Amino acid sequence: MILNPYCRWFISLLLLISGGNSSAYPFPDSTLIVKIRQLTPASTWQQVGSIPLDFPAHHPQGMVKIGSYFFMSSVEVIDRANGIGRGYLFKFDQTGKLLTRIQLGEGAIYHPGGIDFDGQYIWVPVAEYRPHSKSIVYKVDPTSLKAIEVFRFDDHIGGIVHNTDTHQLHGVSWGSRTYYDWSLTGKGGVDNPKNAGAIRNPSYYIDYQDCHYVGNHQMLCGGLKSYAQGSTLIRLGGLELVDLRTHQPAFQLPLPLYAPSGRPMTQNPFWVEATTTGLRVYFVPDDDRATMFVYEVR
Repeated sequence: MILNPYCRWFISLLLLISGGNSSAYPFPDSTLIVKIRQLTPASTWQQVGSIPLDFPAHHPQGMVKIGSYFFMSSVEVIDRANGIGRGYLFKFDQTGKLLTRIQLGEGAIYHPGGIDFDGQYIWVPVAEYRPHSKSIVYKVDPTSLKAIEVFRFDDHIGGIVHNTDTHQLHGVSWGSRTYYDWSLTGKGGVDNPKNAGAIRNPSYYIDYQDCHYVGNHQMLCGGLKSYAQGSTLIRLGGLELVDLRTHQPAFQLPLPLYAPSGRPMTQNPFWVEATTTGLRVYFVPDDDRATMFVYEVR
């Protein structure tokens, strides 16, 4: 993708503004968080893999990696205007081969969002495909792929994480403009789903597409935002660490990585893991006949 001079200037400005954002924490960060917070605009992103998925991916939403397998939520839109579609959780291997899938949701509630894995369950929100709607939150056993409905909520939940340190779930609304928090019971349920509060997201430079809990009361989110200057439209992706105790951004990094299609790498789901030399990050930015791109950064 060739960017015009304005695009290059705009991205460079955002990188300079956001790339070094940091704050102090009273608890030691995990190795993964430390490596994320060491990223700067000068970090080198090297593509080390390009894996075509051997199945129709539809419109991917969230992704986690468990062992050597990937689990990805996705929505198949049949008739959006009339609330008709299907929500899926796919399981595939490192070659892109589909192993199995399950369908989630009911009726007009068919749009899965960003997902999270807490070491036992995969958490998947499924909502109507419109803002200010309704959602069902499931937890899925990654071995049996048995889905358990945990609660229902009167808003579109576009992503969810499980803070295993406080035993809370944290959700984001359509466009990630609002945060919601729920406390889990000892039985893994939510006593009063409506008692979730509604906290405004103070960060606007990206809308979150997929989020994951990374420890120490922080979640890592990937997303994008479109910016217009006259007839020029810039789609910029980025990563953001969020402090779940304050709902404030703790680290922000615009990410000018693009798929051959021109889409930002963080347009759809992502997953990140620590390596001995830095980080390995997986992206699935495109729909339908999609490819998983693998990058290493140090």
